[in-house]
Amino acid sequence: MYIRKIKIGNVELNNNIVLAPMAGITDRAFRLICEKFNPGLVYTEMISAKGLFYNDAKTKQLLNMKDEKRPIAVQIFGSDIESMGYAAEYVSDYADIIDINMGCPAPKVVKNGDGSKLLLNLEKARAIIEEVVKKSKVPVTVKFRKGWDNDHIVAVEMAKVAEQAGASAITIHGRTRAEFYSGTADWDIIKEVKESVSIPVIGNGDVKSSEDVKEIFNKTGVDAIMIGRGALGNPWCFEQIKQELKGNEFFISNEQKLSLILDHLNMEIDDKGEKVAIMEMRKHISWYIKNTKDASKIRDKINQITNKDELVKTLTEYFEKI
Repeated sequence: MYIRKIKIGNVELNNNIVLAPMAGITDRAFRLICEKFNPGLVYTEMISAKGLFYNDAKTKQLLNMKDEKRPIAVQIFGSDIESMGYAAEYVSDYADIIDINMGCPAPKVVKNGDGSKLLLNLEKARAIIEEVVKKSKVPVTVKFRKGWDNDHIVAVEMAKVAEQAGASAITIHGRTRAEFYSGTADWDIIKEVKESVSIPVIGNGDVKSSEDVKEIFNKTGVDAIMIGRGALGNPWCFEQIKQELKGNEFFISNEQKLSLILDHLNMEIDDKGEKVAIMEMRKHISWYIKNTKDASKIRDKINQITNKDELVKTLTEYFEKI
């Protein structure tokens, strides 16, 4: 009833539970870990259109998709129409879907007029979507928020703009930019958005469990749901939700959890080298071990470790104890 295949443009997703794009988190290694548990779609971290336009090597590294399952959505951001068009053309050779970020609340993003700042200029947003659709060889989607703040709630209007400009689907996060990630996501606005357009709508915000999934589907009628923070330290949530909705139990043992962490670590090292990978993994490990015995103590210890062998030894001993 809840889990089903959906189509975004000409791309069919095997299921309608998808991994959100998260800056500094949804790199290739984390996507590969999540892909073990079969989300319907995964997204890259947001990629700067200007970075691609100016041939920045670090930006291009974000397009590494080696050994990954498909489909993959590449999320691009920017407010310069020319560079967004260029980026759309460029990433079409990598992506199954291109997603335009019009929801990021980060100050360093909005100060340039990008991300959720575009919710204050819907005509500019329309022009960007039209240009990306024109230059892209794959379906284009748009992710945005409820509005800039409570005086500028534009989600329904924005959804209509996106559909008219040629988007194949939209994702709506039920918070304003002013709220960042505080408070509770507004699922009523997601319902309003769903009722205002005929393209698929993906609901996002405060979806972490199978109960949440049931509730948001029942309340809003969305076609799919997107999980972001609910997947942190919990990449198996995609399979867990699907199994629980079928009435099955789902369980991850400590041995399986340790194996996932070590796989994650090794893939980060392959992509970024040992030093950077270990720094990156600190946040992931703290999410993986959250609510386990002596988690804060082991987290403090891990945050001092700078080489792989010591990290593996520490984690293995810890998981043996718990």
